[in-house]
Amino acid sequence: MNAIERSIQSAKPLWGVLGLLAVWWLVWKIKVADPVLLPSPQATMFSLWSGMTDGSLWHDFVATVRLTTVSFLLAAVIAIPLGIFLGSSVPLYRSVEFIIDFFRSTPASALFPLFLVLFGTGDLSKILVTAFGAGLVILFNVAYGVMNARQTRLLAAKVMGANKLQTLRDVMFWESLPQTFIGLRNGISLALVIVIVAEMFIGSTEGLGHRLVEAQMLFRMPEMYAAIFAAGALGYGLNWSSVMIEKRIVHWGGK
Repeated sequence: MNAIERSIQSAKPLWGVLGLLAVWWLVWKIKVADPVLLPSPQATMFSLWSGMTDGSLWHDFVATVRLTTVSFLLAAVIAIPLGIFLGSSVPLYRSVEFIIDFFRSTPASALFPLFLVLFGTGDLSKILVTAFGAGLVILFNVAYGVMNARQTRLLAAKVMGANKLQTLRDVMFWESLPQTFIGLRNGISLALVIVIVAEMFIGSTEGLGHRLVEAQMLFRMPEMYAAIFAAGALGYGLNWSSVMIEKRIVHWGGK
């Protein structure tokens, strides 16, 4: 593959973006929607650029990144060891499976009032409700990754004299990594969603969710769409980063 072909391949993700902007411009041009409610792509991109350069949008962007990162790390630190522990014993996991699936299926936004009552309206509530929602997704995937570890490798470890702790540490942990990373990718995406929704409804003064609601209430449509674009770019960047990390660490996945 020569340099031109490599450039074309690397530019493929931009085709969808350009197509979306082209359709958006056409819809705006022929006034399918009220231009006040749907500003032009140029006005939105200008608002995005000016918001990032003057620091106003950048400040909210960083606030959302901070909350998402802290919440996700808290969820991962708790859920991964707990998932390995529960997954190492099928009867133990089955005994708590209903509780895990029940809360995993419950929309995190439905838990906002509970966390507000317990922890107030500050960042602590947002972090904990986000970590709770993301952590259940991570725990579920880690536990199933451990339970579905290839039996041949587990038997080989036992034949070689490995005890239960060594088998858990040296075989089950590594065997569960592909499924663990699926949980981490889903967890970080869910964490971003919960953080933005929490910023919209839990007394926030900063963050992309707060900026979205404020722009919508003040009828500053270009700013609202710019915040949506910033949130989408953040979500894409987090997912892309997790995929790159997974490829470097779990290089044997599927083999």
